[in-house]
Amino acid sequence: MSLGMHMTTVRRRRGKTKPRPGEGIFIVERRKHPRFAVELPLDYSIENKDHYGGVAINASRGGVIAHLPVAMVVGTLLNIEIIFVKGFELSSIRARAKVVWSRLAPKAIWGVYRYGLEFEKFQEGDLQKLKALLRETGERTVNPGRYKAGGAPSAQR
Repeated sequence: MSLGMHMTTVRRRRGKTKPRPGEGIFIVERRKHPRFAVELPLDYSIENKDHYGGVAINASRGGVIAHLPVAMVVGTLLNIEIIFVKGFELSSIRARAKVVWSRLAPKAIWGVYRYGLEFEKFQEGDLQKLKALLRETGERTVNPGRYKAGGAPSAQR
């Protein structure tokens, strides 16, 4: 089955407000890895000096979007640690990340900045931890009835 057979680009002329049946808009996703909404504490340091805290609000295998309290320039290298609960224990993912974009967050008045961080290098085994965390997050999003409060899978019947 050809994808082009079912989706076409709609070109509207003046006065024409609705697409014909069978027509639609095809949007191509340019990201290499799907993103997942998360809200996880994140610790980071610049050149292993002072440590700061922030929040990872969106994550993928390629990077995270984070709200951080310190203004920094694009290109800054950070050592980050994303902290999450695994079972009954705290676990973390450690990586080296680079600031690839920056924007003022809606909370900029309170000293919060929004950054796109791209992963450059993971501590050994932490890429697998990230993949497992994102897979679990995706399962909870797609099938929320499978999980009870606290994130533990419910009994399968």
